[in-house]
Amino acid sequence: MNSDDINPNDPGINPLAVLHFQDRFTRELPADPETDNHRRQVHSACYSLVTPKTAANPALVAFSAEQAADIGLSPKDCESSQFLHVFAGNQLLPGMVPHAMCYGGHQFGHWAGQLGDGRAINLGEVEDIHGQLQMLQLKGAGETPYSRMADGLAVLRSSVREFLCSEAMFHLGIPTTRALSLITSGEQVVRDMFYDGRPQAEPGAIVCRVAPTFLRFGNYELFNARGDIDNLRKLVDYTIRHHFPHLGVPCKQTYLDWFKEVCERTADLVVHWMRVGFVHGVFNTDNTSITGLTIDYGPYGWIDNYDPDWTPNTTDATNKRYRFGHQPQIAQWNLLQLGNAIYPLINDVEPLQQILTDYVETYTQKWQQMRAGKLGLSSYQREADDDLNQQLQKILLLAETDMTIFYRKLADVSCEASASTLGDDDLFAPLMPAYYAPDALSKEDKKDICDWLRRYQQRVRQEGTSDAERKIRMNQINPKYVLRNYLAQQAIDKAHDGDYSLIHELLEVMRRPYDEQPQFEHYAAKRPDWARHKPGCSMLSCSS
Repeated sequence: MNSDDINPNDPGINPLAVLHFQDRFTRELPADPETDNHRRQVHSACYSLVTPKTAANPALVAFSAEQAADIGLSPKDCESSQFLHVFAGNQLLPGMVPHAMCYGGHQFGHWAGQLGDGRAINLGEVEDIHGQLQMLQLKGAGETPYSRMADGLAVLRSSVREFLCSEAMFHLGIPTTRALSLITSGEQVVRDMFYDGRPQAEPGAIVCRVAPTFLRFGNYELFNARGDIDNLRKLVDYTIRHHFPHLGVPCKQTYLDWFKEVCERTADLVVHWMRVGFVHGVFNTDNTSITGLTIDYGPYGWIDNYDPDWTPNTTDATNKRYRFGHQPQIAQWNLLQLGNAIYPLINDVEPLQQILTDYVETYTQKWQQMRAGKLGLSSYQREADDDLNQQLQKILLLAETDMTIFYRKLADVSCEASASTLGDDDLFAPLMPAYYAPDALSKEDKKDICDWLRRYQQRVRQEGTSDAERKIRMNQINPKYVLRNYLAQQAIDKAHDGDYSLIHELLEVMRRPYDEQPQFEHYAAKRPDWARHKPGCSMLSCSS
């Protein structure tokens, strides 16, 4: 069925009539003149027109009620047949202009040339309840000119991870693309999960992603790499006009102000990742959002035992370029590539270099305030707190320490004057659940931890904050629930058996990650030992 088959004025036939699609991107920017959908290099264009592949037997797995409400849809709307077929790619609504974006990027530090939306198809923009336009995009709805050797499809495994993590990150307060729906296609898709020559057929699925824009650094890099400065300028001007309108009319100074704000938003984003222990896993420039959103949930992971050198990406296992502790530096490297891309619009290296230098100070200040917040402190006092945090880093590495549980339980350690006489065992007791092998902690380890705890108590008392007030503060920034890899994998395993109940339950749990939710206590537990080396729990690839 196409848009001509739908009567937009009949709510019985068209429960999605509230969605009024438009598309500034395709209206204002240059299109690929070739409309045949075959793999090719696309020049002098920001996008190619494509049509989603028809799903053979789509079925709704889940939808985000909050994201649906934001664009004016009720749960009943989301359970309708039309919703199913539209967001499986089988129907087009009036105003939709399906297209795939053209972009390039640096992957693992190397220029990869043209990449583009290989399995993502933008449907168009709709206005949300806040008056902001949101782009709706199908991931896994078929091939595009940018699919290269792939099929443009997605499997249920990776789609469950994207759907759940998008919404989990949103409720954690982290800038992110959203997920409206998760739908199975009714077809099998062949994937070699670890690129080891053992491909398997898996259930296919489509996720509808939502964001103000899916523009990433690579969109700008490709025009610069090809020497297409006219279209580079058009794209930058479009971006400022629609996504940074407060900066004013595009000109040299506006371009610099824009670059500075992109740097600041990127710093904010990475500070949030570090706050909750999230590792993107493939933080390439083509996976770096121009508006500071977490974008493209592939081989991501959550820190279980604290390890700054951990990466969830098997492709990155040797060099660990995208390891947890290296994400701030990678963000700066990616920003450098964006600065190089827009240099022809400015032709002055000094202000660009200064903005990149300022990023380090900007990130450091944001990181310090975040660290103070995680400890329940009202401010970061460099003289005292630099060493306090350095020592904290050391004690987190003494033994396998669950980062999420450690910070959550630290709020239960009393810091009031009456606690100054506690012995080591009583002082340490609240933190015991954070250790994977508490009996293996040596006397020296426990002494080092307790020494740090006493310094921490003294620092808190300097601020005069009560235990009750500090706990409220800490529990608002340190989540109890995060989407640990093993939880997502359990949901995937059940889904492969046709049981979607855990997807729904995890979606519910992750809606309130800072609340106690005693009925879901088991989802706040440490990673079980069986998950330590299980595929999908600790080992993920770009196919994940």
